Amino acid sequence: MTALATAGRKVWRYLRELTDETAYERYVEHARAHDTGRPVMTRRDFERCRTDAREADPKEGFRCC
Repeated sequence: MTALATAGRKVWRYLRELTDETAYERYVEHARAHDTGRPVMTRRDFERCRTDAREADPKEGFRCC
């Protein structure tokens, strides 16, 4: 593996964490480990819940005004 490819993967991983793109993967890991009897939400449902929670609490910085 070249150093450039390794660096590229690290940058990609960092950007995914920075933009919180990995939130669903972390949720699935947590849900499977701790809530074994409950079904895991789909990505669409997960994102809807996240958006609803942010919009319900505007002081968290989701809205501009």
